[in-house]
Amino acid sequence: MTFVQLLNSFFDRSVSAFLTQIRPFGAIAAIVVCVGLILGAAPVQASKLSGGDRLIARQPSTEVRVSLGNGSDALKFFPDQFQFVAGKRYKLVLNNPSPQKHYFTAKDFADSIWTQKVEAGKVEVKGAIHELELKPGAEAEWIFVPMKPGTYSLRCTIPGHAEAGMVGTITITSDSQQA
Repeated sequence: MTFVQLLNSFFDRSVSAFLTQIRPFGAIAAIVVCVGLILGAAPVQASKLSGGDRLIARQPSTEVRVSLGNGSDALKFFPDQFQFVAGKRYKLVLNNPSPQKHYFTAKDFADSIWTQKVEAGKVEVKGAIHELELKPGAEAEWIFVPMKPGTYSLRCTIPGHAEAGMVGTITITSDSQQA
């Protein structure tokens, strides 16, 4: 019996039948199967979250607004300082009233949060997000839950924009520090 057939038997039969069949392959095969099942069950998107995480995904979000530039073409984020509390759900509403495109880039911040989704127009994106480009007049909503406390840099990556002042700071505090 091949390893794939053994896996199929696991899903088709009881656990005891599976364990009886895997016994000849030894402990290593059992460990490989268990690790595979555990990794395969890891939460990746909201529909696969554990019970507690589903509650976070359903809790009301706190809305925070940010403008990338302004109508006078200032190279600045408005506001340029953000504070979030780990474990709380946020909706960051980004808009670009400027006549040129801008980027909202905060890679280390993005690595320290769980992104539920980003919506722009009639498009919804799920998964890891590291940078958002907003063209003139564009708006996007980024729904996320901060996970790792720390202070993170924000910048527009268009050449010359960060140097002209289009930078900011994002701070994630622990629940006990409350924003």
